[in-house]
Amino acid sequence: MDVPDSSRPDPSRPDLFQSTAPELAVVIPVLNEAANVAPLVGRLRHTLVGTRWEAIFVDDGSTDGTRATIAALGAADTRIRLVHRMGRTGLASAFVEGAMASLAPVIAVMDGDLQHDEALLPAMLDVLRAGRADVVIGSRYVEGGGSQGLSASRARLSEFATRLSQLATRVPVADPMSGFFMLPRTVFDRAAPRLSAIGFKILLDVLASLPTPPRVVELPFHFRAREAGHSKLDTGVAFDFGLLLLDKLLGGLLPVRFVVFAAIGALGVLAHLAVLWLALRAGLAFGAAQGTATAAAIAGNFALNNAITFRDRRLKRWRALRGFATFAVACGFGALANLNVAELMVRAGHETWWVAGLVGAAMSLVWNYAVGSTLTWRKR
Repeated sequence: MDVPDSSRPDPSRPDLFQSTAPELAVVIPVLNEAANVAPLVGRLRHTLVGTRWEAIFVDDGSTDGTRATIAALGAADTRIRLVHRMGRTGLASAFVEGAMASLAPVIAVMDGDLQHDEALLPAMLDVLRAGRADVVIGSRYVEGGGSQGLSASRARLSEFATRLSQLATRVPVADPMSGFFMLPRTVFDRAAPRLSAIGFKILLDVLASLPTPPRVVELPFHFRAREAGHSKLDTGVAFDFGLLLLDKLLGGLLPVRFVVFAAIGALGVLAHLAVLWLALRAGLAFGAAQGTATAAAIAGNFALNNAITFRDRRLKRWRALRGFATFAVACGFGALANLNVAELMVRAGHETWWVAGLVGAAMSLVWNYAVGSTLTWRKR
């Protein structure tokens, strides 16, 4: 006769499995926020009393001891977890990876710099529990909210970006640039396959990626001033925002990287012609002038694509030198493909010269992008 093993959970009692499972996962992307982590955890513990929660810190390579601080907190409290990413950056992709690292049925995201009001989390959770919304947003721009923690220049930039982002959200939202929101996992799962995960503005990405416009509730909060650490806002963030907005406006018809790559390629053609003209004016023979112009265009295209198109995979130091070599070789093969395809079409007599030229250029563009994205700027 078998004796029941009292140490093993009874499958017929699902309540035994659910008693300690977190209901809410708070995803917190961080980069060099060592001084803010412990105070934030303390505030979450105070605010979320009575709620089964976990905090998932997603670190993008901090150098100030942030990960060690999180690890020490996690050793004493299993609700504190760490995802350490290597070779990847950006708040949007950090949120996606943090959300996928949890099984909690509700997901929130907030910054790790203490500027978001953690006291709003229970009210956001209550809205979702009541089934009143698909996404609950902590909003600076509804009645009762405020953005006092932003400098005057950042406030103007935020308002301008808000107006632009409203073009892509498909739902009336006062603060689509907020980095403080909450949603059920089922809603996240519907958006996930379409997420661009570019840059820092994940809410805009979520709202524009859902197959149907979501029900949104905005709750006011006051954006606080940073207490420690430094803002991560730079010109690169603006580039990322532009890429994300363009991607959503294109509706997935073309990869946004390809569109930007093509635009930079067009600038390269103009640069080529300008350098060729200057070189000829300087007295160089046509062959030497053409070679100089070609080298200048390739170098310029590499620099711009490295800084903008593939910013999240940017090559530095010796990797940049190796990447430039592969990019130059790829462009050389692309130019040969351009010439051969165009010449074959003209000789066949089926197309006029300018159609053949466009087809050849298109072949070269696709080749250069394919090699660039898979070899020069491959994911590490």
